[in-house]
Amino acid sequence: MGNSGSAVKVCTDHQGGINWLSLSPDGQRLLTGSEDGTARLWSTADSQCHGHFQGHESYITFCHLENEAAFTCSADHTIRKWDVVTGQCLAIYRGHTSIVNRILVAKDYLFSGSYDRTARCWSVDKEKQIQEFRGHRNCVLTLAHYSSRDVLEEEEEEEEEEEKVSRDLLVTGSTDCTVKVWWVSSGRCYQTLLGHTGAVLCLILDAPNRELFSGSTDYTIRTWNIVTGEQLKVFKEHQGSVICLELVNRHLYSGSADRTVKCWFVDTGERIQTYKAHKHSVSTLKYHAGILFTGSGDACARAFNSRNGVLQKIFRGHKFIINCIQIHNELLYTASHDGTLRIWDIRGICKRNKRRLKKERSVQGRSSQKGSLSRLFNNKVGCMVQQENGE
Repeated sequence: MGNSGSAVKVCTDHQGGINWLSLSPDGQRLLTGSEDGTARLWSTADSQCHGHFQGHESYITFCHLENEAAFTCSADHTIRKWDVVTGQCLAIYRGHTSIVNRILVAKDYLFSGSYDRTARCWSVDKEKQIQEFRGHRNCVLTLAHYSSRDVLEEEEEEEEEEEKVSRDLLVTGSTDCTVKVWWVSSGRCYQTLLGHTGAVLCLILDAPNRELFSGSTDYTIRTWNIVTGEQLKVFKEHQGSVICLELVNRHLYSGSADRTVKCWFVDTGERIQTYKAHKHSVSTLKYHAGILFTGSGDACARAFNSRNGVLQKIFRGHKFIINCIQIHNELLYTASHDGTLRIWDIRGICKRNKRRLKKERSVQGRSSQKGSLSRLFNNKVGCMVQQENGE
């Protein structure tokens, strides 16, 4: 276990570090955004570069890929929309006055967060700013979006008459230690979530359960009721900044500067697993088919058995921090500050994990069957005793 893997392919087209990697919803393409000020489009079918998007005047901080359009944001204060077929720049969104850190596309909206202390909402098609969200005292680092239809009961919605036109809400996390929830239609702040004592680095939303999770440089993860703003739990065991979060089946995975990932059971707040072996901060993570994949500042990606925390594979080859990972068709894609996109075959560990899960289910099934037979036997014995006693 813990054996080293070599990359199936190494893509070296970028001339600067890759800051983000996005997978299209249909899984056919990948988009990389780089320090060299360009984005590149890759086919998952042949792993070739099929698009080179040039136009930004500074480095690209983040990117997002839809099936037909690509979006990039940059330190040049702008966001650009690109045609994935022609590579043509379709729109430039101007208005921010500092580095744009993050973008999010939802419905017909494009949201952005910036070092200028604002978040903004744009019409995707009209290249027009719809709303500005102003109130943070420092830069906006992370974004989430949901609709009140997903979380509010009908009687609660009636209380928000002025927001009836649009029920969309934007969530922003900032280095001012707060999380804010905003009505998109009016730009009004709906909730300010107070409790963190450090910058909020990551957010993850569970709208059906009305919960929001935030990770911070104060070493904690906090969970909030997004309707009432109430802080529900504080997860405190990390010894460094919480950098990334992943939520799967009521299990929360958190990657930290303390060189570990922890798994928490959301309903109780219990920490149920710690994944060790990283030599530096855990910068990114992704859960896939019972396996937890991580990227680290030590330039390695790793695969862990998500249940018992056993290290299954180390992926070596990058020279600097791995900033982002994606998984598609049992291939692992890792993007690094060394400027390369590396592709790894993970069919072997996925196959072994499926066999293990199948075996565990079989054992559980036999155990359950024994339990059922035992209960049936005990019930029969109980009935016989009752009959003998004349009950």
